[in-house]
Amino acid sequence: MTPFDYLKQTEKRRMQDLFKFLSFPSVSAKSENKKDVAACARWLSDHLNEIGFKSRIMPTGGHPVVYAEYVSDKKEPTALYYGHYDVQPPEPLDLWKTPPFEPEIRKGYIYARGACDDKGQTFAQIKGLQAVLEATGSLPINVKLLIEGEEEAASENLPVFIKKNKKMLKADIAVVSDTAQFSKKLPAVTFGLRGIAFVEVFVYGPNRDVHSGGFGGAIANPINVLCAMVGQLHDKNGKITVPGFYKNVKSLSKWEKQQFKKLPYSEAAYKKSLGIPALHGEKGFTTLERAWARPTLDVNGITGGYQGEGTKTIIPATASCKITMRLVPEMDPKDVCNKIEKYLLKIAPKSVRVKVIKHGGAKAVVVPTEGPWLEAAGRAIKTGFGKAPVFMREGGSIPVVADFKSMLGLDTLLIGLGQPDDNIHSPNERFRVIDFERGCKTAAVLPAELAGVRQ
Repeated sequence: MTPFDYLKQTEKRRMQDLFKFLSFPSVSAKSENKKDVAACARWLSDHLNEIGFKSRIMPTGGHPVVYAEYVSDKKEPTALYYGHYDVQPPEPLDLWKTPPFEPEIRKGYIYARGACDDKGQTFAQIKGLQAVLEATGSLPINVKLLIEGEEEAASENLPVFIKKNKKMLKADIAVVSDTAQFSKKLPAVTFGLRGIAFVEVFVYGPNRDVHSGGFGGAIANPINVLCAMVGQLHDKNGKITVPGFYKNVKSLSKWEKQQFKKLPYSEAAYKKSLGIPALHGEKGFTTLERAWARPTLDVNGITGGYQGEGTKTIIPATASCKITMRLVPEMDPKDVCNKIEKYLLKIAPKSVRVKVIKHGGAKAVVVPTEGPWLEAAGRAIKTGFGKAPVFMREGGSIPVVADFKSMLGLDTLLIGLGQPDDNIHSPNERFRVIDFERGCKTAAVLPAELAGVRQ
C-alpha cells in the first residue's frame, strides 16, 4: 500500500477528523474562549499521539503550544512543521450562512472558521505525514511539529517559547502551510511575506457623553476629530503621509518584477471577485506590487458614540480606532509605531486629548528562491497538485517565519494550499475539498523529497 492508497481509503475518516478539529471555537483573541482554545489543544495533541507522534502540550505566557515529534534517523534531515490551531473571531455572525463552528460541505467547499486559516492547511500536513507512517511504517526524515494557539493574537508569546527551546526545535528546514496558491489552476511557492505593526488610537473629548443640542458647535466631537486625523494618513495618490514611513523601503528587484509579470493576473476578474467598481492604491505600482510588496496603512475598526437601534443625540466622550500597517523588508515595527504615534499627536487639535497604544508587530521576510530545499518542495507540489508551482509574494504576515530565521537559523518553505478567495478572516471562510486532498498528497510526498536533500 502506498501513502496515496491510504489517503484514498481514509477520505471519509479524514474529513470527520477535520470537522472535529474545526468545531472548536478556539478564538485566541477572546478571553471568553480560553477554555475552548485549551480543549482544542488537548484534542490535537491526543490526535497526534494516536497517529504515531510523541506529542505534548507546552505552556506559554498565554495559550499553549502543541509540540510533537517523530525521530526516524538522526542522520536524516529534520523538518520543523509550523501551524496554528487558533482562529480569528467569527463576527459578524449574521453574515454566515451556517454557524462558523459547525463545519459543512457545500458545492465542493468546506465552510467553517479556520477551514483554511490555518486548521485545514495544518491538518493536511498532519494527514499527509500520517499516510506515510501508515503505509510504510516510518518517516524518511525526522519531523517536529510546532502548532501554536496565538497566531491570530499576534503570537506574543511564541518568540519567548522559541528562544527557550532552541535545542528542542533544532532542524534543517521549516515547513509552513499558511499561505495561498496563486489561483485554482496554479499552485505556488511563496517567497515573501509582509511584516506588520499595530497601534490603537484613542481620542478623548468631554468627561462624559453630552447632549449634541446643548454642546454641539461649542466643543470638539471625538469621532469627527478621529475621522479627520485618519483622513490625513494618506495623500491623494494613496501614499502614506507619516513622516519617514518609507525611509527603509527598497524597490523590487528585476527578477521579482519579472516573476509578477509572468502570472496570469486579471484586474477585471479581481474586481469582480470583490464586487468593487474600481481598484485603489498607491500611484505608480501594479496591483500585485501594492498587495504583496508595498507597505500599507489601514484602519481595521473604528468605535465611538451610540451604536444601538434608533438615535441618541450625543457628542461622545471618546472615540478610538485600530490601525495595522503592513511592512516590507528593512522596516522595523517599533520604529514604524513610533513614527505614526508622533505624527498623530502632531496633527491632533488642542481641543482633544489623544493617546496611542503601540503593540509592535513582526518584520517582513523574504526566503531564498533557489536551492535544493525549494526544489524538493517544488517537486512535491507538482506531484500533489499535478502542476509545477509559480513563485509569488503574499501580502499577509506570518511572524514566526522571521523568528525561525533570526533565532534558529532556519529558512522556511511556504507551501500554500488555500485560495485567495477562501474568505480568511471573513464570514463564510472556506477551503476547497480538492485543495485539502491535494494538500494531503503534497504532504505525503514532501518527506521523501526532503530526505534526498544533503546540505
